[in-house]
Amino acid sequence: MSQNRMTRRRALALAGGAGLAGLAGCTDRLESVSDGADSESPNEDDAGRSAAAALADGIPSLETEYNSREQYRQPGDSFDDFSDLEGWEVVQGSGEADEDVVYDGDQSFKLQSDGSENIIAERSLSGEDLTDMDLSFAVRTTTPQSITINLRLVDRFGSAKVYSLREITYRSPDIGWFRSSPGVFEQSQYEPTMNQLETLQLQVLHSMDEAEVWIDDLRTHETPDQGYVMLTWDDGDRDYYDVASPLHDEYGFRTVQAPVPSWTEQGRDGIMSVSELQERQEAGDQIVVHGTHTPIHEYEDGNEMESRLRFDKQWYIDNGFEGADYIVYPHNSYNKTSLEHKTDYHYCGGFNQAGNVNTTNVYGFDPLALPRTIGNDLEISKRCVDLAAAHNQCTILNFHTFESHNTMPEDDYEALLEHIDDADVEVITFDDLWEMRTAQHY
Repeated sequence: MSQNRMTRRRALALAGGAGLAGLAGCTDRLESVSDGADSESPNEDDAGRSAAAALADGIPSLETEYNSREQYRQPGDSFDDFSDLEGWEVVQGSGEADEDVVYDGDQSFKLQSDGSENIIAERSLSGEDLTDMDLSFAVRTTTPQSITINLRLVDRFGSAKVYSLREITYRSPDIGWFRSSPGVFEQSQYEPTMNQLETLQLQVLHSMDEAEVWIDDLRTHETPDQGYVMLTWDDGDRDYYDVASPLHDEYGFRTVQAPVPSWTEQGRDGIMSVSELQERQEAGDQIVVHGTHTPIHEYEDGNEMESRLRFDKQWYIDNGFEGADYIVYPHNSYNKTSLEHKTDYHYCGGFNQAGNVNTTNVYGFDPLALPRTIGNDLEISKRCVDLAAAHNQCTILNFHTFESHNTMPEDDYEALLEHIDDADVEVITFDDLWEMRTAQHY
C-alpha cells in the first residue's frame, strides 16, 4: 500500500491559463452550465483554463481563477432530474413539485414532514443497473442541523444499501443549495445485487418539530478503485506537532492541519509556531486555511465576510503555505452568503460535520460542502475506515488536541493509525481529493 506521496503537488503542477471570471454564488434557481469539457489536453479545457487550479505548484494566488461550485456543479450523468414526479410515491410525509425553488431544470422535489415524523419517498428502479456506481443529489433545507438524508437502494431480493448524509451544518435562515454525494452508511448482510434493483427510497430522518427539504438533480458517478482516508487536525495545537506527527511519519501518512492565525501570531501556549507549521509542510503535510475562529454565519454584512476571508487567506500566503486554496470552516459554520464569497478565495473545503459515520464519494461532492466525522470515538472512526475500504469511498476524520472531548485519547489514536495502515485504503490530502473530483471534467 503506497502512502508516501509527498511530491504530488509538485509533480502535478499545472500550467496556469486564462482565468474564468468569478461567477455569482448559488441562488434559489440555478441555471445549467456545461457538465465538463472534452479536451486533447488533460490539464486544460477548450478555453485554456487550468484544470483544477488548486493543484498548481507553489504558493497560490489570493483570488481563485473560477467559481468551483459553478464549474463543477453537475458531475457525472443525470439519473433523475425530477421533471416528472409521476413515478414517485410519498410513503410518509408530503411531497410536491416546486417550480420556484430549483437547482436545475424546471422543478425540484419538495418534501415536508408531518410534524416530527420522518419523510419517505420512493420510486421504482426496475431495469436500472447501478453496478460500480455512486450517487449525488442537490439538496436545500430550511431545517438543517438535526437532520439526516438517506438514499436507500433495495434489490428484488430485499437486500438494501443506505447512502447517508448524517448532518447538515448549513446555517439558517440564509440557506441555499449544495450537492451531496454521501457514502455507504450500512447495508444488509447479503449485499444487494446492483443490476437487479427494485426500489430507490429518499429518507429524511430528523429530531425536530418539522422538516422541510428540496431534492433535485440526482446523478450517477463511477465508483473509484479503492477507498481513501483524510486525517484533518484543526487549530494548530502542539499535540499535532509533538505527538501525532511523529506517528504519521512512522506510517508514512500525510495529513492536514488547519491552524488559527491569531493564535499562532500571539504565540498562545500550546499552539504551533509558524516555523513548526512550515516544517510540517516540508515533511509533506498540508497546511490549509482555518482563519478567524468565529462562526462566519453570524456576520450580518457580506462585505464583512469577504474582508475576513481575504485577510485570513493572505496570512497563509504571506507565510508560504501552499494549501491556502483549501478551507476548513471554524465551527463548521457556513451559509448561502458566505459560500458566495468563499468561492472567490477557495476551491474546496467544508464541513458538514457529524458524530457518526459521515463519508463521501470522491467524484460527486460539492466542492465547498464536504462531510466529515468527529474523531472522538475509536470504534466509530474504525468503522469509517472499514466502510471506506469496503465501498471505495472517502472518510474525512477530524481531530483537535488529545485533551479535548472532540478527539480520542492518544493510545486510541495510535490504534486508529495502525488500523488504517492495515486497511485497504490510501491516506490522502486535499490535493489528492481535489484531483479526483475535478479530473472527470477535462
